[in-house]
Amino acid sequence: MSAIECLHLRPRKFAPLDPARTSNAPLLKGIVFDVDGTLCLPQHHMFNEMREALGIDRSVDILHHIRELPTPEDRAAAVSKVQAVERRAMVDQQPQPGLLRLMDYLKSRGLRRALCTRNFEAPVKNLVDNHLPTHVFLPIITRDTPNLLPKPDPAGILHIASEWGLGNRAESMIMVGDSIDDMTSGHMAGAATVLLVNERNMHLKEHAHTDLCISRLDELVDILEQGFLGTRENEECRQ
Repeated sequence: MSAIECLHLRPRKFAPLDPARTSNAPLLKGIVFDVDGTLCLPQHHMFNEMREALGIDRSVDILHHIRELPTPEDRAAAVSKVQAVERRAMVDQQPQPGLLRLMDYLKSRGLRRALCTRNFEAPVKNLVDNHLPTHVFLPIITRDTPNLLPKPDPAGILHIASEWGLGNRAESMIMVGDSIDDMTSGHMAGAATVLLVNERNMHLKEHAHTDLCISRLDELVDILEQGFLGTRENEECRQ
């Protein structure tokens, strides 16, 4: 499946990264990536295991539940249970198709890259060390980054924009992810958003916070080379 066509109501444009192409569109300054389900293949079983360990159902956000526990001891115990699931799962991390091609392309174009994830640090480091050892992501925002609420709050993406010295919030950035938290955090920060579609998130193709849909990471190579065009308010996304 090639890049999924979207009807554009409010276009989000960036100039082509191909220097031979001319454009009056704004320059893209960098891309922020989610990790689980975006840079690596989804491991949906993790979230069921986490909720089972914590004794909560699917309607309860895992990180919100932990933050609301009454004592530091309760919170520490819950964090330990969640991290145990993540540590087991990271052994089986597999890169998304097209991951290395996209990252090599972005590196060749000198585009800044950062990570913003609801993971803790160990699975993120495991993925980068094993599958992207020659690539640099700065900054890396995890759920443990001090003084920043996790996605769907836009704080992490806004922090990245600030670290990059951007004065327009995240309006010259793209957020790439696979969840509603990714789309909403990017949208609220002012970034363009790209949904990596899988069998569990098809409903997000038409969400107002989704600007563009792809089925493989390296579809972004041609999209960025020719100039990004998305929409803030998807009336329809279709193959």
